[in-house]
Amino acid sequence: MSDAVLIRREGAVLWIRFNRPEKRNALTSPMYEAICDGVREARDDSGVRVLAFGGEGDAFTAGNDLQDFATWGDFLQRGAQPPVLELIDLVADFDKPMIAAVRGAAVGIGTTLLLHCDVVLASGTAKFCMPFAGLGVVPEFGASWLLPRIAGRVLASHALLTAEPFDLDRAVQLGIVSEPCGDGELDQRATERAAKLAAMPPLALKATRRLLRSEAEQAELRKVIHAEKLAFIEGLASAEHREAVTAFFEKRPPRFDGC
Repeated sequence: MSDAVLIRREGAVLWIRFNRPEKRNALTSPMYEAICDGVREARDDSGVRVLAFGGEGDAFTAGNDLQDFATWGDFLQRGAQPPVLELIDLVADFDKPMIAAVRGAAVGIGTTLLLHCDVVLASGTAKFCMPFAGLGVVPEFGASWLLPRIAGRVLASHALLTAEPFDLDRAVQLGIVSEPCGDGELDQRATERAAKLAAMPPLALKATRRLLRSEAEQAELRKVIHAEKLAFIEGLASAEHREAVTAFFEKRPPRFDGC
């Protein structure tokens, strides 16, 4: 699975690229493990000043591979966190600038990851969605707390409760995307933006990020992330989630009457 995540240094920028284009870069536990390794490398290497995320092919990521949810039980039975939950902790505590370049699908964690980034570039092909409620689970990555702070309660509620996809203009309105650009210029603009950030005074950038994310807010975010994890795991065991996933693979509308 190492080829499904590409980790590459470009000067002081470490790029993590999702590379499973045949599945729209849907993420699996082995992929999350590789991504965690990349985030730790960026955290621990003083030569890395910026962490950047991107997707190969026509998608950023279609989110968690639905079939991969079945592996969570194995991790939990061993008293271990599924790798995606470890990734959430690592990114939430990351103290260097983060940037993302988004084209195509940005679903589930593909959208909630962006709430933690400092610069988010996206092209007109980007399509966002946080489908958690429709899958019988809850938001993750602190989205239930972060999105209302960024977008306001009503817009956040609309996005999270309806679980409907939305386009680039709506993502800008919600405050998820900071820099729209053309699809043909996305990669170059993201590379340039990451390099400019990496050339800036690193201590000043880290101090600014700390001020933007106060200790009290970070403590609250961690509480919410923990509560979301518990509720998400509970949701995975629910009849609603089983029906939602079954309906997805059977290509039919879900029926929640008997859940």
